[in-house]
Amino acid sequence: MCGIVAAAASADIVSVLIEGLRKLEYRGYDSAGLAVLEPGGITRRRALGRVTELARRAEGLAATTGIAHTRWATHGAPAEHNAHPHISDGLAVVHNGIIENYEALKAELQALGYAFTSETDTETIAHLIAACLKVQPDLAEAVRLACQRLQGAYAIAVIAAADPGRVVVAREGSPLLLGVGAHGHYAASDASALLQVTRQMIYLENGDLADLRADSLIIRRIHGPVGAQVSRPVVLSQLSADAVELGQYRHYMQKEIFEQPEALANTLEMLGGAHSLQAGLFGADAARLLAEVDAVLILACGTSSHAGMVARYWIESLAGLPVTVEIASEYRYRESVPNPKQLVVAISQSGETADTLAALRHARELGQPATLAICNVPESAIVRECVLRFITRAGPEIGVASTKAFTTQLAALFLLTLVLAKQQGRLTEADEAAHLQALRHLPVAVQKVLALEPEIAAWARDFANKQHALFLGRGRHYPIALEGALKLKEISYIHAEAYPAGELKHGPLALVDKDMPVIAVAPNDHLLEKLKSNLQEVRARGGELYVFADQGCQLYAEAGEGVHVLALPEHYGPLSPILHVLPLQLLAYHAALIKGTDVDKPRNLAKSVTVE
Repeated sequence: MCGIVAAAASADIVSVLIEGLRKLEYRGYDSAGLAVLEPGGITRRRALGRVTELARRAEGLAATTGIAHTRWATHGAPAEHNAHPHISDGLAVVHNGIIENYEALKAELQALGYAFTSETDTETIAHLIAACLKVQPDLAEAVRLACQRLQGAYAIAVIAAADPGRVVVAREGSPLLLGVGAHGHYAASDASALLQVTRQMIYLENGDLADLRADSLIIRRIHGPVGAQVSRPVVLSQLSADAVELGQYRHYMQKEIFEQPEALANTLEMLGGAHSLQAGLFGADAARLLAEVDAVLILACGTSSHAGMVARYWIESLAGLPVTVEIASEYRYRESVPNPKQLVVAISQSGETADTLAALRHARELGQPATLAICNVPESAIVRECVLRFITRAGPEIGVASTKAFTTQLAALFLLTLVLAKQQGRLTEADEAAHLQALRHLPVAVQKVLALEPEIAAWARDFANKQHALFLGRGRHYPIALEGALKLKEISYIHAEAYPAGELKHGPLALVDKDMPVIAVAPNDHLLEKLKSNLQEVRARGGELYVFADQGCQLYAEAGEGVHVLALPEHYGPLSPILHVLPLQLLAYHAALIKGTDVDKPRNLAKSVTVE
């Protein structure tokens, strides 16, 4: 959730640290700080709020070695004294993650005379390394000894006044990678922070410790033999520097909404000349593994779980396989019945979502070896730990509220549905050809929906002074209603809930009045008549209706006082959820714009949830 940048170079790195933190702002944070090695020792600057304020306080600094951090509060309130880096006896530490045994370590260190000035678990790491330095004077070995005592998830970077020109980093559970540049070596939470200096990346594995200098790089294992080195491959990052620039758009969220045609085209590029689908889309062993599957378990959090819920409708309908969708943060804490022949699908934009990763490992421990990652980051932990994988190719998603990652996940899950249906002998050649054509046309269909932005922006003005909103959907569009409600509450701070439309009489109808806008997803499918009846129930109670309808829904006659209907350009069958989520994204964006909230970095939220 937080962001780390570190550098050991032959040239000034202060601007590299600051720019790296700017690239990591999308992860969410409430404070920022840096520490650099100057001739007189460690110089630290910290600021509550945005990286811009930290940059102002860092003016005039020059150094070739340093560490920097954006903090999202876990232990200790957002405050400057809790901001990283934390210092102890001439060394400074930045840290992502949560140290579960910090209270016991803190008591032990206080007994040794170490004074704590913050409420963070990170300060415990700083004092622990300082204590280890007294028995092991080499910085890398002292960090290694300290890490052996830490329980929980962490990525850390350390500098010491007594060891100029050196940065030591370590990883266990939280993401951390290295950059190999022309003028030195670098570390960061993700590649976007380092594209300014290099595209050559090394992805550390859990339990790795790296010793960085301007002209050398050594990687060891935290729990391995003393002095033993390991090698990790250098990977050329596929990100480009301009991929994370704002460009002509006001916000990253807006940019990413309008990048969805391209993101979907990239994700579905392999279908260009294909006349049939092959299981190999999901990996070399996919044909063998998927042929043995008799059920599907989907593990995901937040927006990704909504994608999984849509996929449940698709897979059960087209492939005839039972599907369970589990909230990853709940799955491993309950007694479940494992099925060794079930396909375990882990969905994550970042591939580092802590709860999803832990749930995946739990599923494997229960004896369910067939695993598939659907992810936007090819080098991420979830991708590396799954047997099969599908990379969605959405490109960097900076806005905290997910948009293009969600629609590309849906596209990937529909491909999986078709492959499973084919494996089960339930997909005719004619149906396969029709679905492939619909997928090829999808980017064009999406572009047509995005052209409705002016009308949706006009609707959004009605939401500016509302406190609550209700979203309705039926069947495979109920998860889309959930996603629409999530987007509105995430970035506009309007309380929003979603219900299956048939559940109105079971409670939500009591909330409906003239001050409660009701947003309905109305595709032209077999549930349309049922949905019309539900909408009449809303109108009878004075509720204001906003309906996103397919062409041919025959809802236009319903429009009038208290009923607003916007027709999507075309009906899209099973893929309709992908089209219907787009106006809900735009509605949330423009409502937030009118309310003046921080669209890309909503309060209290982070992009990559890498702690439990």
